Amino acid sequence: FILSLSFPLKKDTITCLSLNPKGTHILSNSMDGTLKTWDVRPFVDSGKKRHDKTFVGGTHNAEKGLLNCSWSADGTMVSGGSADRIVHIWDELSAEELYSLPGHAGCVNAVVFHPKENVVASASSDKSIFVGELS
Repeated sequence: FILSLSFPLKKDTITCLSLNPKGTHILSNSMDGTLKTWDVRPFVDSGKKRHDKTFVGGTHNAEKGLLNCSWSADGTMVSGGSADRIVHIWDELSAEELYSLPGHAGCVNAVVFHPKENVVASASSDKSIFVGELS
């Protein structure tokens, strides 16, 4: 038996999906400039919507690049690529932006969290990779 879930994505194209460490939610990065979490547990109460949170601050531009999104290993932070050349990192629980890290000269295409350390790495269209420690 295959369970199929459908989500109402009315705004724009999704460029990336990332499953949280517990396997209960998906993070999506969309060309409308938002990251969203979606509850993917198979037996969620039918009265509850699957859309959980929206994270705002990142942007997409005319390049329409495939910007990724990711979860920290403990699931407490999320991040996604952004055309504004800034690495944005949000608190997953409150959806508050925790870090806004400038430095790239091009679109930030990918951001990943270290699995054990408080370290993040980002890759950009400017052909650079930055690695930094979060305080």
